[in-house]
Amino acid sequence: MRFAKMHGLGNDYVYVDCFTEQVADPTDLAVRISNRHFGVGSDGLILIHPSDVADARMQMFNADGSEAQMCGNGIRCLAKYVHDHGLVEPGGAFSVPGKGTFDASLRIETGRGILTLGLRRGADGRVEQVCVNMGQPILAGPDIPVALPVDPVVNEPMEIEGTTWTMT
Repeated sequence: MRFAKMHGLGNDYVYVDCFTEQVADPTDLAVRISNRHFGVGSDGLILIHPSDVADARMQMFNADGSEAQMCGNGIRCLAKYVHDHGLVEPGGAFSVPGKGTFDASLRIETGRGILTLGLRRGADGRVEQVCVNMGQPILAGPDIPVALPVDPVVNEPMEIEGTTWTMT
Protein backbone atom coordinates (compact mmCIF):
# COMPACT_ATOMS: atom_id res chain seq x y z
CA MET A 1 0.00 0.00 0.00
CA ARG A 2 1.31 3.42 -0.94
CA PHE A 3 0.99 6.18 1.67
CA ALA A 4 2.43 9.54 2.67
CA LYS A 5 3.32 10.81 6.11
CA MET A 6 2.77 14.53 6.63
CA HIS A 7 2.82 16.85 9.62
CA GLY A 8 1.36 20.22 10.46
CA LEU A 9 2.15 22.16 13.64
CA GLY A 10 3.06 19.06 15.61
CA ASN A 11 0.33 16.70 14.39
CA ASP A 12 1.57 13.92 12.13
CA TYR A 13 -0.67 11.59 10.16
CA VAL A 14 -0.34 8.83 7.62
CA TYR A 15 -2.37 9.60 4.47
CA VAL A 16 -3.74 7.02 2.05
CA ASP A 17 -5.08 8.07 -1.36
CA CYS A 18 -8.34 6.11 -1.59
CA PHE A 19 -8.86 7.46 -5.11
CA THR A 20 -6.49 4.60 -6.05
CA GLU A 21 -5.93 2.47 -2.91
CA GLN A 22 -8.42 0.38 -0.94
CA VAL A 23 -8.31 0.02 2.86
CA ALA A 24 -10.30 -3.00 4.06
CA ASP A 25 -10.05 -2.33 7.82
CA PRO A 26 -9.06 1.29 8.55
CA THR A 27 -9.48 0.86 12.32
CA ASP A 28 -6.89 -1.93 12.44
CA LEU A 29 -4.58 -0.14 10.00
CA ALA A 30 -4.71 3.05 12.09
CA VAL A 31 -3.62 1.16 15.21
CA ARG A 32 -0.83 -0.77 13.46
CA ILE A 33 0.59 2.04 11.32
CA SER A 34 0.43 4.65 14.12
CA ASN A 35 2.55 2.61 16.54
CA ARG A 36 5.71 4.68 17.03
CA HIS A 37 7.81 1.62 17.96
CA PHE A 38 6.67 -0.97 15.42
CA GLY A 39 4.77 1.02 12.79
CA VAL A 40 5.39 4.20 10.83
CA GLY A 41 4.43 6.21 13.90
CA SER A 42 1.76 8.89 13.78
CA ASP A 43 -1.16 10.54 15.54
CA GLY A 44 -3.45 8.56 13.26
CA LEU A 45 -4.59 7.67 9.77
CA ILE A 46 -6.34 9.93 7.26
CA LEU A 47 -8.02 8.42 4.22
CA ILE A 48 -8.58 10.64 1.18
CA HIS A 49 -11.75 9.56 -0.66
CA PRO A 50 -13.62 10.85 -3.69
CA SER A 51 -16.78 12.77 -2.72
CA ASP A 52 -20.14 13.29 -4.39
CA VAL A 53 -20.68 16.62 -2.59
CA ALA A 54 -17.19 18.19 -2.40
CA ASP A 55 -13.77 17.98 -4.05
CA ALA A 56 -12.69 15.15 -1.73
CA ARG A 57 -13.73 13.45 1.52
CA MET A 58 -11.56 13.16 4.64
CA GLN A 59 -11.98 10.11 6.88
CA MET A 60 -9.84 10.28 10.01
CA PHE A 61 -8.84 7.64 12.57
CA ASN A 62 -6.94 8.28 15.80
CA ALA A 63 -3.93 6.15 16.76
CA ASP A 64 -6.22 4.01 18.97
CA GLY A 65 -8.41 3.20 15.94
CA SER A 66 -11.35 5.40 16.94
CA GLU A 67 -12.87 7.46 14.14
CA ALA A 68 -12.70 11.24 14.57
CA GLN A 69 -14.65 14.02 12.88
CA MET A 70 -11.91 16.50 12.11
CA CYS A 71 -8.39 17.78 12.70
CA GLY A 72 -7.42 21.27 11.52
CA ASN A 73 -3.78 20.39 10.97
CA GLY A 74 -4.75 17.11 9.33
CA ILE A 75 -7.12 18.73 6.83
CA ARG A 76 -4.52 21.35 5.87
CA CYS A 77 -2.04 18.58 4.98
CA LEU A 78 -4.81 16.71 3.15
CA ALA A 79 -5.50 19.81 1.02
CA LYS A 80 -1.82 20.07 0.07
CA TYR A 81 -1.73 16.37 -0.84
CA VAL A 82 -4.94 16.54 -2.91
CA HIS A 83 -3.70 19.60 -4.82
CA ASP A 84 -0.04 18.65 -5.30
CA HIS A 85 -0.93 15.11 -6.45
CA GLY A 86 -3.54 16.42 -8.89
CA LEU A 87 -6.41 14.39 -7.44
CA VAL A 88 -8.92 17.16 -8.22
CA GLU A 89 -8.93 20.53 -9.98
CA PRO A 90 -8.98 23.32 -7.36
CA GLY A 91 -11.56 26.07 -7.31
CA GLY A 92 -10.87 29.77 -7.78
CA ALA A 93 -9.60 32.44 -5.43
CA PHE A 94 -10.84 32.43 -1.85
CA SER A 95 -10.80 35.37 0.59
CA VAL A 96 -10.32 34.84 4.30
CA PRO A 97 -11.02 37.80 6.64
CA GLY A 98 -7.77 38.83 8.29
CA LYS A 99 -5.71 36.46 6.12
CA GLY A 100 -6.17 37.96 2.65
CA THR A 101 -6.91 36.25 -0.64
CA PHE A 102 -5.76 32.75 -1.46
CA ASP A 103 -5.26 31.96 -5.15
CA ALA A 104 -7.13 28.63 -5.11
CA SER A 105 -9.62 26.73 -2.97
CA LEU A 106 -10.79 23.21 -2.17
CA ARG A 107 -14.00 21.97 -0.59
CA ILE A 108 -13.45 18.97 1.68
CA GLU A 109 -16.20 16.77 3.13
CA THR A 110 -15.49 15.91 6.79
CA GLY A 111 -17.31 14.44 9.78
CA ARG A 112 -18.15 18.06 10.70
CA GLY A 113 -19.55 18.98 7.30
CA ILE A 114 -18.00 20.53 4.20
CA LEU A 115 -15.13 22.95 4.83
CA THR A 116 -13.61 25.32 2.28
CA LEU A 117 -9.85 25.73 2.38
CA GLY A 118 -7.81 28.54 0.85
CA LEU A 119 -4.57 27.56 -0.91
CA ARG A 120 -1.51 29.71 -1.65
CA ARG A 121 0.78 28.26 -4.27
CA GLY A 122 4.44 28.98 -4.85
CA ALA A 123 6.23 29.72 -8.11
CA ASP A 124 6.45 25.96 -8.78
CA GLY A 125 2.65 25.63 -8.50
CA ARG A 126 2.80 23.53 -5.32
CA VAL A 127 0.87 24.51 -2.20
CA GLU A 128 2.90 26.51 0.31
CA GLN A 129 0.13 27.64 2.67
CA VAL A 130 -3.37 26.41 3.54
CA CYS A 131 -6.02 28.23 5.57
CA VAL A 132 -9.21 26.68 6.93
CA ASN A 133 -12.00 28.24 8.99
CA MET A 134 -12.76 25.70 11.70
CA GLY A 135 -15.85 27.60 12.87
CA GLN A 136 -16.70 28.60 16.41
CA PRO A 137 -14.78 26.68 19.09
CA ILE A 138 -16.72 24.31 21.32
CA LEU A 139 -16.05 25.42 24.90
CA ALA A 140 -18.92 23.80 26.83
CA GLY A 141 -17.43 20.99 28.94
CA PRO A 142 -20.16 18.40 28.24
CA ASP A 143 -19.92 19.06 24.48
CA ILE A 144 -16.13 18.56 24.21
CA PRO A 145 -16.50 16.10 26.18
CA VAL A 146 -14.35 16.73 29.24
CA ALA A 147 -15.02 16.07 32.91
CA LEU A 148 -14.19 19.45 34.43
CA PRO A 149 -16.39 21.35 36.89
CA VAL A 150 -16.25 24.59 34.87
CA ASP A 151 -18.17 25.89 31.88
CA PRO A 152 -16.90 27.28 29.57
CA VAL A 153 -13.56 25.48 29.52
CA VAL A 154 -11.09 28.34 28.93
CA ASN A 155 -7.50 28.37 30.25
CA GLU A 156 -8.32 25.74 32.86
CA PRO A 157 -5.34 24.23 34.70
CA MET A 158 -5.00 20.49 34.39
CA GLU A 159 -2.26 18.38 36.00
CA ILE A 160 -0.88 15.41 34.08
CA GLU A 161 1.96 13.34 35.54
CA GLY A 162 3.22 16.21 37.69
CA THR A 163 3.05 18.88 34.97
CA THR A 164 0.35 21.54 34.96
CA TRP A 165 -1.09 22.42 31.56
CA THR A 166 -3.77 24.93 30.63
CA MET A 167 -6.61 23.74 28.48
CA THR A 168 -9.07 25.58 26.26
